[in-house]
Amino acid sequence: MNVKYIVAVIALMFACQVMAQDNGVDWESLTDDQQSLLQQFAGQWEELPVERQQRLARGAERWAGMTDEQRADAQERFRKWREISEERRQLIRERYEIYKDLSPEEQQRIRQNFRRFRQLNDERRRELRDRYREMTPAQRQKLRDRMRQPRPRTRPSRGGR
Repeated sequence: MNVKYIVAVIALMFACQVMAQDNGVDWESLTDDQQSLLQQFAGQWEELPVERQQRLARGAERWAGMTDEQRADAQERFRKWREISEERRQLIRERYEIYKDLSPEEQQRIRQNFRRFRQLNDERRRELRDRYREMTPAQRQKLRDRMRQPRPRTRPSRGGR
């Protein structure tokens, strides 16, 4: 009985390994543009984790479809990302994971709040940042809770009514 159990476990482990390998991206399945962009990974491609292969392949595909202006913007964002400290990058990653777990409504509310903030002039944004920095943790939490509440819709007034 033990032998059958061991054989079954080994067979299951082998099947899982084969299935995991199937999700990988074969180098030969990449387009010429993708292979050109990812040339630095060619020698180690098969050793890369499946998730990384998939991410790199998707990224190379997106890059190939970008205009020159979009590529310049992406390079600038990447340059700025590299300038951020590792601690700050980790905080951004953690907050993004929290954001991904929010409901679509919560995500939309955050995007709307961010758009409204970005539309403010520099002086007003600076004032809001300074006010936020001066708040106590309890005041900050109260503000965050208030920002999570849906904003009431206001109707435009109709003159004589």
